[in-house]
Amino acid sequence: MTEVQANRVDPDWAWQPFEPTAQRPWDRRLAAHLYRRAGFGADLATLDEALLRTPAEVVDELLQANREPIPFQVTADSLAQTILASGDPKRLSSAWVYRLLFTPSQLLEKTTLFWHGHFATSADKVTDATLMWQQNQLLRSYALGRFDEMVEAIAQDPAMLIYLDSTANRKAHPNENFARELMELFCLGEGNFREGDVRELARCFTGWEIKNNRFRKNRYQQDTGPKSLFSRTGPFDGEEAIAIVTEQPSLERFLARKWYRFFVSDEPQPSAELLQPLADCFRASGLQVAAPLTMLLKSNLFFSEHAIGRKIKSPVEFVVGTLRCLNATTNTNRVADGLRTIGQGLFYPPNVKGWDGGRTWINSSTLIGRANLMADLLGDSVTRFDGKPVSEYFRSLGVRTTSEAIEHLEQCLLVTPLSEQTKSELRSSVELQSTQDEQGMRSLLLTVTSLPQCQIG
Repeated sequence: MTEVQANRVDPDWAWQPFEPTAQRPWDRRLAAHLYRRAGFGADLATLDEALLRTPAEVVDELLQANREPIPFQVTADSLAQTILASGDPKRLSSAWVYRLLFTPSQLLEKTTLFWHGHFATSADKVTDATLMWQQNQLLRSYALGRFDEMVEAIAQDPAMLIYLDSTANRKAHPNENFARELMELFCLGEGNFREGDVRELARCFTGWEIKNNRFRKNRYQQDTGPKSLFSRTGPFDGEEAIAIVTEQPSLERFLARKWYRFFVSDEPQPSAELLQPLADCFRASGLQVAAPLTMLLKSNLFFSEHAIGRKIKSPVEFVVGTLRCLNATTNTNRVADGLRTIGQGLFYPPNVKGWDGGRTWINSSTLIGRANLMADLLGDSVTRFDGKPVSEYFRSLGVRTTSEAIEHLEQCLLVTPLSEQTKSELRSSVELQSTQDEQGMRSLLLTVTSLPQCQIG
């Protein structure tokens, strides 16, 4: 698809709710696409259950599950607290991997991952595991809620303020760095504010500081004089300034573009005309994140060829998605370390802009790294599939032959069907005698996950 073609997408058609037809039925392929993008993936049984409902009903269910069930939350938080006792932020990543692998609230966790890249903060600089975990919980609690409230919370988050060198914003030396990043990276995008706005916004945040790892306001360091921000003048404080920033119309356009890239397509860039209805929905909802995501996930555009197979899986999507699609459990520490090796260490984004994503996820080194990580996981004796060795797992699903195993993996893991030649090569390469051959089944799974088709989401 060329950029010209992308710009020709009719916005009226694009954002209408998708209605299956005989030519475009609601089938496993579309259900798998929905679960990959709104979460990380689902096994075939889950996909078949989804087909008993309409696409809109499944999206509604994903949104209704936007709060973790209490028993799961207690277990996941207990694991995190145990890891926090070590004080090692690198080990903290495995606590998040546990949530990614087992959460019943996939959309909530997917959006939490989105916000981690948006409000990027790295443990390389913060170093305090507890503060990093508190920020992670903050992002999860606001992930599908009101954006302006999330911005205010993140602007007072100790980990963020440490990362952006804004632990003490003094009246005599306003911190323009934090003010600039809040507008450029978090809310409005480059080119949608003036240098004067940066200076005035920094003055609004004076007196905001971190003491004993807690946010507080130091009224002796607050600049109480009048400030001019986006053509408005007054003695604004930080909260009032955030309200003014989030009133700017470039906010909804900026975020609509980021959601499009995260949930719909890496490239080409969508036109402003195409994105405007999504942006309008966000503003009309009172900046409720769930509203535009509902519109997006139910749309013709989302279930069209403009979206399906138009993204390269991030390392998290690749590893967690593969494991979830096969009901697998494994060593979460190994997954966490592996994700960092192949370019998406949780709690370790590369810089304040987060991960670039798209084509940058894939190069010769990361492709080898993905294959090596999957080989490590499949070679680990603790890796189980619905509690079983992979050969026994497939037999429990009624998979009896190599061809049936390939078909199962194709429908679970791949966006596009394999050619007959590729299937033939797979059958030959693994030399599988039967699905009772555990080593052969693991070899087949490793070969399929190493295919270029398996890197596309």
